Amino acid sequence: MMMPSLLDRRRCLIRLGLLATGMFVRPALASPHVQRASRDLLGTRIDIVAQGSQASKAMALAFAEMARLERLMSRYRADSEISALNRSAGLAAVDVSMETMAVLRRGLQLSRLSDGAFDITIGGYQGWSFDPASPRLPSAAQLMRERVLVNHRHLELDLAKRQARLLQTGAKVDLGGVAKLPILQAGMQVLQAHGLDGAMLNGGGDVLVTGQLLGRDWRIGLRDPRSPERLLGTLELSDGVVASSGDYERAFMYEGKRYHHVLDPDTGFPTQGVRGVTMLARNPQAVNGWGATAMLVGATKGQRLLSGLPGVESLMVDAHDGTWMSAGMRDQLKPSA
Repeated sequence: MMMPSLLDRRRCLIRLGLLATGMFVRPALASPHVQRASRDLLGTRIDIVAQGSQASKAMALAFAEMARLERLMSRYRADSEISALNRSAGLAAVDVSMETMAVLRRGLQLSRLSDGAFDITIGGYQGWSFDPASPRLPSAAQLMRERVLVNHRHLELDLAKRQARLLQTGAKVDLGGVAKLPILQAGMQVLQAHGLDGAMLNGGGDVLVTGQLLGRDWRIGLRDPRSPERLLGTLELSDGVVASSGDYERAFMYEGKRYHHVLDPDTGFPTQGVRGVTMLARNPQAVNGWGATAMLVGATKGQRLLSGLPGVESLMVDAHDGTWMSAGMRDQLKPSA
């Protein structure tokens, strides 16, 4: 089911970043010691701000490394390892790189820990499109037909042979919920290897920082998913990650109803209730995938899940129950003007 006219679609689309960093970085860009670069990668815009004598070279190499990993893991690229795996569903195992295997393992682990609330084979629902140029809403009948394709038990991993196999013909792996943070982390590791004084890497709701910006901690604003033009507050940190999942960065309106990209594996329709989750941690691996999982299990279970993550402070915005924060997040979140 296609949307109305292209003009109407563009008016309906919601394309706002989950985290606000530009407003705090912009004054520092006037300094000759601070440089900024951007690229379109991973289905979003990736921004890097860095200071140090090797900043230009380091940023170029970081983008190159992230692009290399995207070529391995994107299901939207015909030449990726994930596309090869999906094409071979029901037929044979395929060889995968060490990097792809690590992300597949993470996705399968989350699928099992959440009893399938998060499902790495969510790509079986093929009727949706959240592309700004051509959003698409599948019929209920199509979603019912595709439901049998969505089951993480269809995926088998052979770690020794470094091979992956989909047992069900038509099943499709989608690493969208677990690949971005490891790829951003790989880019940050390239920046750190060049000894920069400070760097920030911002991509589609996830921000990684190291060091400081002109002698001050990095400031990151948290947007309110219910009203993305305003901030819930700001966080300041010198090393770590702020990771957000939300229902508004990739979403569209159709006939008065809002549809977003976080799909419930049981129904194929977008989740209801939790509007957004933000997590703060030192290590990206500690938060990878948990934001989307918390949205999928709902507010009550999501709060319990997030509260049990070691070394992670969390914030959840629910459509019905307001805003919940862990004690550490409440202490660190500063009000915004």
